[in-house]
Amino acid sequence: MKDLVSIITPSYNSAEFIEETIQSVLSQTYQNWEWLITDDLSKDNTVEILKKYNDPRIKLHVLEKNGGAGNARNKSLERAEGRYIAFLDSDDYWHPDYLQTMTNYMQDHHVELVYCNYSRCNEQLQPVLKDFIADRIVTFSNLLKTCRLAPVSTMYDTKRVGKFLFPVKSKREDHVMWLNLLKEIPEGHPVPQTLAKYRMRENSVSRKKKNIIMDQYLVYKDFMGFSTLKSLYYTANWAMNGFMKYSKIFN
Repeated sequence: MKDLVSIITPSYNSAEFIEETIQSVLSQTYQNWEWLITDDLSKDNTVEILKKYNDPRIKLHVLEKNGGAGNARNKSLERAEGRYIAFLDSDDYWHPDYLQTMTNYMQDHHVELVYCNYSRCNEQLQPVLKDFIADRIVTFSNLLKTCRLAPVSTMYDTKRVGKFLFPVKSKREDHVMWLNLLKEIPEGHPVPQTLAKYRMRENSVSRKKKNIIMDQYLVYKDFMGFSTLKSLYYTANWAMNGFMKYSKIFN
């Protein structure tokens, strides 16, 4: 029997987009999954939409207090029973062969962490930037300068590495978690196929680069324990690479 995949999703006020996300999971060719959705006290009808789907693999938990995406992901991770951990935010989208392709690669190549290409789309899931390409092996060292790993396109094997939680006191919790994981393993491997769509919403915090320079600095200073000078060096590298990452816009 195929190994169980635990899909980790935080949801918050996602009613406008979440049905597309749900359909992308239900359409997966790899069907041995559990979907742990932790709703962060949505104020819209996100929870009502999720409750319409009568599938025992969809496991919804609604928090009593809003705690942020990192905390919501952690609540799902704590309940996850699968060998493989996959992340899907409540407004993103997977191609039908995402889970099958990613698990096949890990099993065939005996690796702990994989990531793939993904389309960078507007709110209607139409591409607005060139696809992000998974084109190199990721290590702790090169991940310090730019975060090539996105939740929508990355999977890891808990049998080989265990579970990794997100720091709830960082607004750059994804980057900190990936760095902590790559302290424990030599590398993550690219799967050079476009298997996911990342929805770039107008109000997305992750797109407001000028507002998160300090948050990124704290990734190095507080969470990695680097000196001030070393933290500034990596922050500058991250900012430059981030500019390049989002500069090639269609049209």
